[in-house]
Amino acid sequence: MAKRQKEKPTTPQPVGLRIIGGKFRGRKLQYSGDQRTRPMKDRLREAIFNLMGPSIRKKHAVDLFSGTGALGLEAISRGADSATLIEQHFPTAKIISGNAGTLEIESRVEIVTANVFIWHKRGPKLPETPWAVFCSPPYEFYVSRTEEMLDLIGGLIEEAPAESLFVVEADDRFDFSLLPQADQWNVRTYSPATVGILRK
Repeated sequence: MAKRQKEKPTTPQPVGLRIIGGKFRGRKLQYSGDQRTRPMKDRLREAIFNLMGPSIRKKHAVDLFSGTGALGLEAISRGADSATLIEQHFPTAKIISGNAGTLEIESRVEIVTANVFIWHKRGPKLPETPWAVFCSPPYEFYVSRTEEMLDLIGGLIEEAPAESLFVVEADDRFDFSLLPQADQWNVRTYSPATVGILRK
């Protein structure tokens, strides 16, 4: 009887990323596969943009913990005028820049390589047009940096122009009732994620 060959251990493959709607639908995005970056699953990203609907149009997207940059780039694909993407990891920020270049939208995308909390405390200059703010940090931040997260989200809500949108992604460890205007958030569960959307 022939001996069974031992199966070689498989190395996790990078998640395939793509734009899932709008002008650039189907276009692939480069992603390093770095475990520090948690790409949002396509079905969750699609659910979020479906909830936002056409109100994303003409907004300035602000992707706070940009990671792959998929949220900000998807926003432009679906009609946002421009985007600011904040990512403190230099190699990841460089990949985001490359993706913007591939889509030929460099002039509409500002990539800020910085810690989000410090960036906000410095008083960033954002357009006076309504924003679409995406907050999709490492879930652990809602546990270990709760006050900082609440200050960040609350401060941006206060500063944002009227008609701005806010999208907050967390897991079941975060209590959405802690957010400002708690009764006005549209909160949905897409296990393991929970998403809240606020229209200012």
